[in-house]
Amino acid sequence: MTKKILIVAAHPDDEVLGCFGTVARMIEEGCEAYTLILGEGKTSRGDSRDVSARGDEIAALNNEMKLANNLIGINKVFTAGLPDNRFDSVDLLDVVKAVLTVKEEIKPDIVFTHYANDLNIDHRVTYNAVLTACRPMENETVKEIYSFEVLSSTEWNYPLTFSPDIYFDISGSISKKKEAMALYGSEIRDFPHPRSVEGIELNARWHGMRTGLAYAEVFKTVRVIK
Repeated sequence: MTKKILIVAAHPDDEVLGCFGTVARMIEEGCEAYTLILGEGKTSRGDSRDVSARGDEIAALNNEMKLANNLIGINKVFTAGLPDNRFDSVDLLDVVKAVLTVKEEIKPDIVFTHYANDLNIDHRVTYNAVLTACRPMENETVKEIYSFEVLSSTEWNYPLTFSPDIYFDISGSISKKKEAMALYGSEIRDFPHPRSVEGIELNARWHGMRTGLAYAEVFKTVRVIK
């Protein structure tokens, strides 16, 4: 039976930074993959928090999101349009229901999502919502949950550190990850910002070096049921 993957990310580009090397590889190996982006990703920047006033920017970002996800073969991208960097202003139940709606449609086996102790509040709320939506009850399809790191968030939450316990070899898919991130023209930054193509490659080389690989993507295991 084909395994189904669901990526649950707070913002457009988090999915690329977090797990696109691994998911691209898993798609090539025969898995189906879907992405849920919970936030609109723009209104925390600039002077206006009005979604309608930022419509052109949000539309452009959504187009970048579709292009990046199509690049690696994601079957479908779902969005929830939650307020950027203000998930703590939304009832957690509403975030949980946004995850549940997609989860019940897809019935994934594997979920990739954020780390519980990221600096970004939206990442932390997303993690909590995923755990709530994927409680290990009878007939729950989700058997594996992994937290990913997001450059320019995970590593900035001093003194908390991300301690991965699973490493995926992405030597054959790092180029797709970098190409996908390059499609996010409004989000990518110049080196030495960590959210740059060079930063992504250096991070993957660093993790690979620690495990005898050319490039690796790392995760913290949340739950695996075998």
